[in-house]
Amino acid sequence: MKKRRLFCEINAFTYFISVQKMRIMRRIRNRVEKIKLARIQSAPLPILVHKQALRMRRDVGDIDLQLQENKAHNLALAAPKLDGICIQPGEVFSFWHLVGNCTRRRGYKDGVLISSGRVKTVIGGGMCHITNLLHWLVLHSPLTVCEHHHHNMIELFPECDAQLPPGCATAIVYNYLDYRVANHTQSTFQFNVYTDETHLHAELRTATPQPFRYQVTEEDAHFIKIDGVFYRKNNLVRRTIDNQTHTETNHEIITRTHSKVLYDEKFIQGSMIWNHTE
Repeated sequence: MKKRRLFCEINAFTYFISVQKMRIMRRIRNRVEKIKLARIQSAPLPILVHKQALRMRRDVGDIDLQLQENKAHNLALAAPKLDGICIQPGEVFSFWHLVGNCTRRRGYKDGVLISSGRVKTVIGGGMCHITNLLHWLVLHSPLTVCEHHHHNMIELFPECDAQLPPGCATAIVYNYLDYRVANHTQSTFQFNVYTDETHLHAELRTATPQPFRYQVTEEDAHFIKIDGVFYRKNNLVRRTIDNQTHTETNHEIITRTHSKVLYDEKFIQGSMIWNHTE
């Protein structure tokens, strides 16, 4: 039986209507829920929780070099809007509330967007590079992720180009697919985000010493071949370590991934492969 198309899949006009409906619903929810959104920027807080840098351009696989340059341009535009943002106790960090709509009028260029398991080219594409990085920092903290949409159904780039382990990817679309983090602690936390010629940099800082630290690792990583198609599976695991006793107090699986591989099979050679037929 042929799968019935959703309203948004009929044509470009119905997709536009669906997007506008979702954006309006988000604005209504923001007003009704009366969430206190983080918006204050300040000088760097004294204590570093975790930091990471990601290359803005990739050089493996089937890459459109112009889109890579456009992504770097887009990231450089968005980073200052997040740099120095403090998340006070009781506040929620919202990516789209701070960055806003990435339109051509605001200087953004065409970039890559992953939506519904497919790769598209849209104005302002590449913003998930920032939210992926922020999510990785948050996983090393006691902050609470309150909105996170995955695009772990597909894997675009091989392990040799991996910058973060599979399982911490984020999917964002203005403004209805957001990345949001709540601060339910008694400490203030802060994101510092900036770019240089080659990398996107981010730090998570806090104002007071923390009782715990966090280790995030990948476990049980392997490829599986189902009816001739490769998938990559792994678990993203987080351990909580007491800073005084240096003992592990918690061990949890954050994400289990099962992602269809879209890159060339030559990058899989020599990796652990399990063959399976369904």
